[in-house]
Amino acid sequence: MNKQIILKKRPQGLPEKDTWELQSNPVPEPGDGEVLIQQHYISLDPAMRGWINDSKSYIEPVKIDDVMRSGSIGKVIKSNNHPKFNEGDFVTGWGGVQQYVVTNGDNWYKVDPNLASLPTYIGTLGMPGMTAYFGILEVGKIKEGDVVLVSGAAGAVGSIVGQIAKIKGCKVVGIAGGEKKCNYIKEELGFDGAIDYKSENVHTAIKRECPKGIDVYFDNVGGEILDAALARLRMHARVVICGAISQYNNKENVKGPSNYLSLLVNRATMQGMVVMDYAKDYGKAAREMGGWIAQGKLKSKEDVYEGIENFHETFLRLFSGEKMGKLVLKVIEE
Repeated sequence: MNKQIILKKRPQGLPEKDTWELQSNPVPEPGDGEVLIQQHYISLDPAMRGWINDSKSYIEPVKIDDVMRSGSIGKVIKSNNHPKFNEGDFVTGWGGVQQYVVTNGDNWYKVDPNLASLPTYIGTLGMPGMTAYFGILEVGKIKEGDVVLVSGAAGAVGSIVGQIAKIKGCKVVGIAGGEKKCNYIKEELGFDGAIDYKSENVHTAIKRECPKGIDVYFDNVGGEILDAALARLRMHARVVICGAISQYNNKENVKGPSNYLSLLVNRATMQGMVVMDYAKDYGKAAREMGGWIAQGKLKSKEDVYEGIENFHETFLRLFSGEKMGKLVLKVIEE
């Protein structure tokens, strides 16, 4: 049987358990030119919260009674005359939160489990890593000597953003929640400074850590922290809007920045980014980041939990902060 997480309703605020339903259905058979994939790991990302809203976005919402959308990685266990994939190949793509998936192979890519662990391919070498790479290099346009501030700095995207900025010769300060995460980004990832938004005034702390202001702010959280960062921009600063996790479960209107006139005064730019826009260059980014991992310049951390039946409580860790690095759910039963 194929255990699947099915979307049953559109939540208001933080999704409750009955937002989804765990179902067991027959494992599908691949048609001609298709493959059957046994999924091993599912990627859990803050963007999933937006995908279950019935509102206009960069991607169609997940439909009620459909399998919950997610990135995934698994093994081809049956190939029915597929031109690219054979039985035994490991592949990554958009398999959804389920144990098995049939696909014609569009937007699926073969990976080598001998070069990196499977969770790494849906983390640092997957969508979060690609988001970090293109967000900080193409949108943030960092250059050596820039002062870079990153929110959500201990998370899947923010931790990679900060490390790439360090590789490129920037001064990097991260904002994270709690002493453990702040120590992690400084001591393990090499950030130059850390701000604990849970225990200190963010405005004051940004002034302390970035006394000359900010050249690039990479925003994963939105809300009051975005506002605080805008107040410290330098001339021609770049603000990258990647996410706004502090606002995703609001039952009221999203809280926008009141310090936006800083963009005018400092001739700064604020630009949103969606990783899918850079799909044609994923291979190049993966090769460069894979090289950095091999050289010990880039550290990859996956926080792995087990059991598809634990999807809801694992998903909530995205919003409670009870995770470090990339959140992954192991769905294969061994």
